[in-house]
Amino acid sequence: MKQSISIPLGSQHIALLEPVRFRFETHNETIVGVEADVGYVHRGVERACTSRFEFKQIPAVVARVCGLCAITHSLSYTLAVEQLVSTEVSRRAQYLRTLMVELDRLHSHLLCLAHTAENAGYEALFMQIMGDRELIMELQERITGNRVQFDFVCIGGVHRDVDAACAKAILDGLATFEPKLEALEELFETNWTLSLKYKGIGAISKEDAAIFNALGPLARAAGLRTDVRAEQSVLPYQEVGFEMVVEEGGDIYARNRVRLREMRQSMAMVRNILEGLPEGELQAKVKGKPEGESIMRLEAPRGELFYYLRGNKTATLERMRIKTPTFSGIPAMVKIFKGQEYGDVPAILASFDPCMSCTAK
Repeated sequence: MKQSISIPLGSQHIALLEPVRFRFETHNETIVGVEADVGYVHRGVERACTSRFEFKQIPAVVARVCGLCAITHSLSYTLAVEQLVSTEVSRRAQYLRTLMVELDRLHSHLLCLAHTAENAGYEALFMQIMGDRELIMELQERITGNRVQFDFVCIGGVHRDVDAACAKAILDGLATFEPKLEALEELFETNWTLSLKYKGIGAISKEDAAIFNALGPLARAAGLRTDVRAEQSVLPYQEVGFEMVVEEGGDIYARNRVRLREMRQSMAMVRNILEGLPEGELQAKVKGKPEGESIMRLEAPRGELFYYLRGNKTATLERMRIKTPTFSGIPAMVKIFKGQEYGDVPAILASFDPCMSCTAK
């Protein structure tokens, strides 16, 4: 006889250290209904940016939205405000911005894979991946001076340059990291607990991914060809060798594969950027104050990050709106959970790579 049980998960849980709450309706062990509730932590960042800070200060404010994709947040805002003040950025600054965004993607994907290993019971592998992630964070520190809150991007360009010694340190760091990534790829391909066990678990079809507006690795793992890097030209992705990574399974295994392959892509692009780094000024002079509306989209590690700005020719913005990839992915997550075994929830959650720090901005 079936027995229906309602099981809450969150807002804090050992498998989900984020302030989001799910309530699962289960028949025996099978999930038949899901409710998701975000917004336990509301920090009022948007309101603060339109009342307490001038537009030139905001790149440093929105970098605090998330410790994982701080560069992507500050860059999305900066690109949007540069449209409003008609500022043209040098090619060198564009290349350096792209380099930092791809390093952000590397360490963020490593964190997700570490959590996947942890939820599979591989505590030692979790620690190993987190140790490997340090190599990337050390490169970011070498470039920006900070480990987490980088404040590298400014309106009109970037704050710091990459000289020959720094470029060599980045290439050496990637050379050290590469065999570690190869070992990870082999583990996630051949280890039963990390690969075969996850085939078919937490799957979403290509059609449902489109219907529920799935983004980022969640969408690309289901075969949906969507990536802002291929859809906009504010960063020189086509010049540095970007190729979209797509898998077909739509399950945990496919999402892991997408992230591992995207790390390969990011490493290749970082090398291409350093080989072809153009000459030019680091910062262009910014004139005037924001007037009118602008929209900016960038591909964060978890998918499309969206910024909307409205200025009224004063130093303070009239409106700012941030839409994050995790928030956009909640409907697809709810769809995926239905029909799954409750025991698979921690592994499915880790494969989503949710970021409530971004969402509850």
